[in-house]
Amino acid sequence: MGLRCEVFVLLLFPLLSQGEVTSFVKCSQFFLNHVPPTVLSDHTNNNRYQQICQCLLDNNNKLQYYYATLYDTNNKIPVYSAYELQHADTERKDYWYIEPQLDGGSHLCMSGLNQIPSNSRGDHQALNQDYERSGYDKGHLYPVHHTSTHSSMLATSTLTNAAPQDPGFNRGQWRVHEEDLAELLNNTCSEAYVVTGVVPGDTQIGDGVKVAKYYWSAYCCVTKSHTTESAGYVGPDNNGKVQTLTVKDLETRLSGPGYYGSPFYVFQGRC
Repeated sequence: MGLRCEVFVLLLFPLLSQGEVTSFVKCSQFFLNHVPPTVLSDHTNNNRYQQICQCLLDNNNKLQYYYATLYDTNNKIPVYSAYELQHADTERKDYWYIEPQLDGGSHLCMSGLNQIPSNSRGDHQALNQDYERSGYDKGHLYPVHHTSTHSSMLATSTLTNAAPQDPGFNRGQWRVHEEDLAELLNNTCSEAYVVTGVVPGDTQIGDGVKVAKYYWSAYCCVTKSHTTESAGYVGPDNNGKVQTLTVKDLETRLSGPGYYGSPFYVFQGRC
């Protein structure tokens, strides 16, 4: 698949481009030392895992990148999104957008569902209709609570940055985790790199969209005294809670059976 952008139109922006699918080269600034977490591969389908630099065109028609996402087109959910946390109180708008060129849209930077051929809509990604009456929330990986501007908030609201999540967990323990993490990193770090991901389960909604069995997160904090700190999180556990563990222990868990089942590294040993 070649270079691609998704564009949608809102009153606040004359033109917004959401999602450039090529490689992480253009958005490596969202990874610690410009090195991404493990990029999964599938020898039976070289196009399964798509590296997306999530972007917007601003009022001056200039491309702005906000985060990076590895997307699983088979399960129609992201593997992870990576970003630099910069929290401020930003009002949430419940817009949801898609990545037209994942499903064969023929133009760069065109708007929305109508730019996808009707016979291929949703072939490689989730659509809003998959979530309707499913009983699951659209769970952000890069959450609104970790953004600091209106445009970065908008950039999180794409279905390539969401997975079906149990509403009790999404609005309960995981939301508390997101809020606590924002407070911790804002108070401690001069730079805070975060990766949030999901592990697909066996349940699916809509047209083959896998429900997240686990959500996980890890951060690397460059402190104001120029040291580094890190931690990992995963949930829900058997009690519906979010567990805190070291990044190394998180990587061990993610690499094992019931998770990704192959070696997986978040910060590649750099934090």
